[in-house]
Amino acid sequence: MASSKLRSSSSFPNLLMSTLNLFLFLLSSASFVPIFLLKNPPTSLGWAFFTTSTLSLLSSFVGFYSQLTHFCFITHISLLLASSIGQALGFLMLFWREDSSLRSLDSARSPRDARIMVKMECGLLLSMFLLQLVVLVLSCALQSCWVKEYEGLEAEREETMRKRKKRMARVQEESMANVAKIEEERAKELDEKMKSKYGQWVKTDFEG
Repeated sequence: MASSKLRSSSSFPNLLMSTLNLFLFLLSSASFVPIFLLKNPPTSLGWAFFTTSTLSLLSSFVGFYSQLTHFCFITHISLLLASSIGQALGFLMLFWREDSSLRSLDSARSPRDARIMVKMECGLLLSMFLLQLVVLVLSCALQSCWVKEYEGLEAEREETMRKRKKRMARVQEESMANVAKIEEERAKELDEKMKSKYGQWVKTDFEG
């Protein structure tokens, strides 16, 4: 019951998070394409971009799982931060040092095609970085709301249990009082029977 309340109260934010994680998954998957189109196998710089995109891809998977179970929040945030740092550094390097990046990537393609691929990767890195910032902020906000709501439901559950125990104690007390009353009435009836019986014998003896 508590979990259903939590899910129903945050259905729109959960839907928004699912959409953002889906977009992040698509962007992360697309970012692998320019890396391997530039050079296959990639150079060390290409593998660095590959690692950043892999972290971003993992963060989208963990985001889905964390959203369903409310676990793995720390892992999700750690992956978001690590991949965001890598994306920021990668974007700055490709944007401000395009020529040196092209030399480091050592692409066999024509300079025009290589620059197009670099710009494509640069745009994907920037898009992933901005999207992950939104996911990071929204994840922290959702986690905070979920914790507060969970604590409220726990307090409500404890209050319900306290009232139930009090009600059970009152019912038990009333039951014990009824049992005592019944026993008292039975004792009175038995006492009256005994008085009636022995009183008749005493009366007969005196008459005799």
